Amino acid sequence: MTGKDRVIHDPLHGGIRTDGVFMELLDRPEMQRLRSVRQLGLGNLVFPGANHTRFEHSLGVYHLAGRMASSLQMNADETRTVRAAALLHDICHPPFSHTLEEILGNVTGLDHMDLARKLIHGEIPYMPESDRDLFGGMEPLSKLLEDAGIDPGAVCDLIEYPRSRSGGLDLFMSDGSPQSFFENKDYIHQIIHGPVDADQMDYLLRDAHYTGVVLGTIDIDRLLSQIRIDNGRMVVGKGGIAAAEGLMVSRALMYSSVYYHKTVRIAEMMLTKAAEISGADLSELYLMSDCTFINHIVGTGGRASELARKVMSRRLYKNAYVLQNASMSDDAKADLSRYAGYADRKSLEAEIALEAGLEDHEVVIDIPSKSILLSKVKIGKTDVYISDDEGRMKPIFRISPLAKALQSREIFDWAITVSSPQEHTGKVAAACRRVLSFDDAEGP
Repeated sequence: MTGKDRVIHDPLHGGIRTDGVFMELLDRPEMQRLRSVRQLGLGNLVFPGANHTRFEHSLGVYHLAGRMASSLQMNADETRTVRAAALLHDICHPPFSHTLEEILGNVTGLDHMDLARKLIHGEIPYMPESDRDLFGGMEPLSKLLEDAGIDPGAVCDLIEYPRSRSGGLDLFMSDGSPQSFFENKDYIHQIIHGPVDADQMDYLLRDAHYTGVVLGTIDIDRLLSQIRIDNGRMVVGKGGIAAAEGLMVSRALMYSSVYYHKTVRIAEMMLTKAAEISGADLSELYLMSDCTFINHIVGTGGRASELARKVMSRRLYKNAYVLQNASMSDDAKADLSRYAGYADRKSLEAEIALEAGLEDHEVVIDIPSKSILLSKVKIGKTDVYISDDEGRMKPIFRISPLAKALQSREIFDWAITVSSPQEHTGKVAAACRRVLSFDDAEGP
């Protein structure tokens, strides 16, 4: 190590080495904000240990992306680019992580990945006005990257697009070698957004560790020893099938047991409602920490303040009406899906509240996305490709009965939940039955 290197101790990965521009990026206010954004949002209301942050997750993804690049024998320029993208991939995540993503999109018209491009290029503020005395005059992150010989546009492309354009991401064009079946090197993109990527490997391990559940065990060493490049795509050798299955099992169980825990979802919907009715300026939500966001909402007073304080005190609404997936026909799901969009869901909340004789803020609805409601494939990132000794590639679900079963496993066992203050659940349940007219719903 040189005097400019730093080893950061991480409870999952041990010593993580950073140097040069990556140390500079870590010390920027854009990255330091992530120390105050919980990785699991409101998950600590159910899992008390879940107080880890987006900062340590980003550091873990950076570490694993570097290990993957080494396993794939990527060149120095590719490695530095993918490590930078890994470190910065969550740089514009809103407070409480996924909880406020809908609010962020509704207010800005962009998701956190789109905003990251603008932030990196200095097209939007990189700090709140109150911190200008500390950080004013800093050059945009793109200048740091350029000075280090890293293309900021390539970094942003890796962060921003969860699917490759035209079948792949045209960041690093192939050199015409016999391996060039695809027009580009899609494996670089797959390190950040792929079926076996650094992002999910870190968050599954990290979230399991801090929640205390025993569902996130992944054999990372085995996976990294088995990944390879085939026709421009990252694939897993047949010796890694069991490790790939383990990753998929972990992902499926963590989604149903942690990420979509019903109590956490109610808290998230309540906090979202508080933001909606607050009247607060949320145009720079991506610059707020968990604490500054709560103070911002509480400072508006009224119902929004009350609702936010209830969430933080764990005085949560209760389920009044639940429709289970198993009890619904495909036609019923199609009918319900018309409420899955943000505006339509808000309209339905208002209609049910009116029918129940309540105020809008006393009813919150949770519905999966339309694609999840209607799709037969419920768990994403199952398109892991396995390469045998002869170089033939097959999707893992054609080889593994376990992978095939996981591909159709429901993320949600419910299609809609409607929640309200406990004293009003009876009225809300009755209003839901009149407004929605679905059979087999569960009430309080």
